[in-house]
Amino acid sequence: MEDARLYPLVAVVGPTGAGKSEVALKLAVQFGGEVVNCDSLQIYRQLDIGTAKLTLEERQGVPHHLLDFLNPNEVFTAGEYSRTARPVLREITQRGKLPVVAGGSGFYLRALLDGLCPGPVRDDGLRGRLERRERRRPGWLHRMLVRCDSASAASIHPADVQKLIRAVEVLLKTRRPLSSWFHEGRDPLEGFRALKLGLDPPRAALYERLDARCARMFEHGLLDEVRGAFARGFPADSKAFESHGYRQAVQFLAGELSPGEALSQAKRNTRRYAKRQWTWFRKDKEIRWLCGFGDDPAIQDAALAAVAEFVSPRPR
Repeated sequence: MEDARLYPLVAVVGPTGAGKSEVALKLAVQFGGEVVNCDSLQIYRQLDIGTAKLTLEERQGVPHHLLDFLNPNEVFTAGEYSRTARPVLREITQRGKLPVVAGGSGFYLRALLDGLCPGPVRDDGLRGRLERRERRRPGWLHRMLVRCDSASAASIHPADVQKLIRAVEVLLKTRRPLSSWFHEGRDPLEGFRALKLGLDPPRAALYERLDARCARMFEHGLLDEVRGAFARGFPADSKAFESHGYRQAVQFLAGELSPGEALSQAKRNTRRYAKRQWTWFRKDKEIRWLCGFGDDPAIQDAALAAVAEFVSPRPR
C-alpha cells in the first residue's frame, strides 16, 4: 500500500477551551510523541496567562515546538507557520517520534497540511492603511469584498478582520479576487498521512468554562502580564494584543473600559471566537469528532484508541 511509506501525523483540533492540549499531551506520552503548537497566540514569548499555555511542569517533559519564539509585536502568517513547522515535523519523525499537532488555528493547520495558494507577498504598508480604514468605518472591508469578490466575502466571517485584509490586499495588488488564486494550485505536505481528531464539547458547557477561564485570567495576572510587555517596550498596538482578552486588558489599562466592561467583552469575544472555530472545522470532512472535553478520561481513551489503530503497522 502506498501510504505504508508515509509517516503518521496526528492533529488535535477544536474550539478554544475544549482541552486540546490535554489530549495532545496524553497522546504524546502514550505513543512517544512530540507536540507541535498550532495556536496563533502561544507562539508569543512571556504571554502565558492570556494564552492558557501548559506550564513546563504540566508538559511532563514532552518536547513542545513552536512555543514562545516571537515577540508580541511580530506578525507570523499562515505561510510562515507552514514553512517553519514542516521541517520540525520531519525532524520529529527522524528521531522516531510521532508528531502531534495541537491547536485551534484552522488556517495555520490548513497551510501546514494542504498548502496555500500562490499570491502576492505581504505588503505591511497597505495592510496598515486597510486596518486603519476598517477602524474608522467598521464593516468597510467586508462590504468591499461583497462588491468585488463575492466568493471570498461569502467564505470569510465579517468579523475576521485579518482574513478580510488579506483578501482586499490581494485584490488591490493583483486586480484579481483572492478566490481566483485558489485555482493556481497548492503545495501540500508530502511524506505524511494525517489523522485529525476534533474535540466537540457541549456548547453551553464550553461557554461556561470559557467565561470562568476569562475571569481567572483577569484575577490571576493578565493585567500584570500586559504591563510587563509594555515595560519591555512593546506597544499597545502589538499584534498579540489584538486577540480576545489581551485587547480588553489593553483597553482597561488605557482607561477605555471599566473592569466590568473589560471582563464582559473578553467573555463575549472569546465565545464568538469559539463559535467561529467550530464553523471552520465543521467544514473539514476529514476530522474524526470526539464529543466531549479533552480532560474527560472517556474522550482521552477514545483518542488513544483512534491513534493506536492509525499508527499500527500497515502492509507494504
